[in-house]
This record gives sequence, C-alpha cells and structure tokens, in this order.
Amino acid sequence: MEQIPDIPDGFMMDAKGNLVAKKNIKPVDLLRSELVEKLTARAVEQQQKLIQFKSGAFTEVDAFVDLSASEYGEQLGGKKGNITLLNFDCTQKVTVQISERRTFDERLQVAKNLIDECIRDWSDDADDRVKTLVEHAFQVDKQGQVSLSRILGLRKLDMRDERWDSAMKAIADSIQITDSKEYIRFYQRKNSDEKFEAISLDIAAI
Repeated sequence: MEQIPDIPDGFMMDAKGNLVAKKNIKPVDLLRSELVEKLTARAVEQQQKLIQFKSGAFTEVDAFVDLSASEYGEQLGGKKGNITLLNFDCTQKVTVQISERRTFDERLQVAKNLIDECIRDWSDDADDRVKTLVEHAFQVDKQGQVSLSRILGLRKLDMRDERWDSAMKAIADSIQITDSKEYIRFYQRKNSDEKFEAISLDIAAI
C-alpha cells in the first residue's frame, strides 16, 4: 500500500500530488473540500454502524432459530435461509434469504451432445418444436453464458428416450454453486389488513 506523504502545515495536496499553499486556494474551494470530507466521514461512520447492525441481526436471528429448533430436540447448523419471522400482531416482519449463484460445468456439453443425437434420430412432427426449445435454451448472452432457467426448463419435457434421460441427468449433475449471499430484510405495516412496506436501509431510496 502506497504511503501518503506528510503534508506540511499551511499546505494541501491536489489531485496530481502537488503541494499547494492554502493561501493560494480560493476560500470557496477550501469550504467545498471541507464539506465533502466532513460528510464523507459521517457516511463512513454510518456505514460501519450498518455493518454492525447487519451482523448483529443475523446473529440474533440464527440464535432464535436454534432456540426454536431446540424445543423439538433438533440442532440446525450452517446458514439459515428462507426464514420469515413475525411479531405477535403481524405488523412487523423480518425475512432472511440465501441467494445462490449457480453455473454449469463441462457436463452441460455432454448433455447438449446427447440431446442433439436424440433430435437427429427422431422423425415425428414434434421434433421441430423440441429443436426450437433446445436451441433457445442453449443460446448464450453477451458474456457467453447460458440461461439457467431455460436449461432447467428442458427437464420438464418427458421425451421417453434413454439418451434424453441421460442428458437431463447430466444437466442436473453439471450444476455448480459458485457462491451464495445472505440477505436480511425488514418490513412493517399499520395493521394486519394492509400490505407490508419494506424498511429501506439504502440512503438513496429513503
């Protein structure tokens, strides 16, 4: 990490790293810089508070879920996602969700080869429709990625062919979870007849 040099009293450093005497800087420029630095410092302070709040909220929810499970002689380990907690009058709600990022490994190409074999050998009228579905499913986006939902949609088709079944198994086996992220959200409403409104912790959305 590059060390920031000491700035002598009465000087400020500009964007190019040059020392500039404060007496040569316009008062409005000094006030602007002071305002930005003051507000940024406050923003960093609030960010740290939010980080602590988020971490503490996850810890408390996990502890409560473990306490609730212990009533049935169970212990839940690991991440606890897709949980909804309500207060007694159902006017406040906390939800915890785990979002997983999934991708396919090389076995997806094996599945594609098996599917292509099936389509080449079939000869009934339904093949054109299946071929269109397959071509659409294996289309790639600008990043060269295929759509997870379209690929998995092929598994809903029952084609009564062992090669097709093997292809669907290859698709299932090729799915890899690359990372996951936990989300905690808060909601409230005035009474149980109204819709819940999210409590935004994003400063831009307030």
